[in-house]
Amino acid sequence: MPGPLRRLLQQLLVLICAAGLTSGCVSSGLAMADTSPWHVVLLETHSSPLDIAFTDSRHGLLVGTNRLVLETDDGGSSWQERVLDLPDGENFRLISIAFNGDEGWIAGQPGLVLHSNDGGQRWSRLLLDTRLPGEPYLVTARGPGSAELATTVGAIYVTTDAGQHWDARVGDAVGAVRDLRRSDDGRYVSVSSLGNFYASWEEGQSKWMPHQRLSSQRIQTMGFQPSGDLWMLSRGAQIRFADPEASMTEDGGPAFSRPIIPITNGYGYLDMGWGPDGSIWTGGGSGTLLISEDGGQHWQQDPIGEAQPTNFTRIKFLPDGKGFVMGERGSLLRWAG
Repeated sequence: MPGPLRRLLQQLLVLICAAGLTSGCVSSGLAMADTSPWHVVLLETHSSPLDIAFTDSRHGLLVGTNRLVLETDDGGSSWQERVLDLPDGENFRLISIAFNGDEGWIAGQPGLVLHSNDGGQRWSRLLLDTRLPGEPYLVTARGPGSAELATTVGAIYVTTDAGQHWDARVGDAVGAVRDLRRSDDGRYVSVSSLGNFYASWEEGQSKWMPHQRLSSQRIQTMGFQPSGDLWMLSRGAQIRFADPEASMTEDGGPAFSRPIIPITNGYGYLDMGWGPDGSIWTGGGSGTLLISEDGGQHWQQDPIGEAQPTNFTRIKFLPDGKGFVMGERGSLLRWAG
């Protein structure tokens, strides 16, 4: 091959790698942080934790796949197995848990909603209408006897009598979703099962409002920043933040920043969270755990996360400053600050 042509091909390959357009290109320019605010918590399980909620500063429950329920009385430093009275032979996926004081709720699949009035010591199974569209996906404790339940097709129901009756809040479901989140003020955002669009809903709307994705990259996950604005993770390890000062899009959605691609290592991001110190965290495949301390402009790798042989699927910070990173096969990190 002539020298000039060889050099041209080499230059093109460099440009392609820099743009993150091939899965085989790896960026090595992302620095490793000197220290980590995370501690590894050893769980005696191979099931995957999916959600965590606390009744007070020390007592909480963790739920997950394969009927997983763990309990802590020391703020999450250690966990012990709990066995709930569930039907034998059903491999329940306990996907969401919420407490308001000692009143608790668990949403699981298939077709499971549990309720507790004593801090999770005893749970009763609620009978759901067989016509309920979709599977329980997200439960929110709203006050005494009151909770909100969202399903895998975007149906939203509310109860005010401890789950005896559920009233629909939205007329039409949005369709199968891969991810669905709720803001503190009651707004929802969902990502379609294929990741080709997202939808939003808020109080007073009769149906979900669909919005087109921003690029050819399919959407992976979306959620709400502490400000209430949206964030978005897309395939290709892309991060975007909603820009509240920009004009709305033609379909009524918010404008987003240009994609941020901190590192191209072949693994995408699955969740984001904001630490009590203002740091931004994102996690994903093969121990990928990144931190930004300047609003998302620059990123570093976390050394504790990088050493874990897992895919990080959930990052959750609680109002009292607790934080957890949940991963597959019994992986859990606890925020130490």
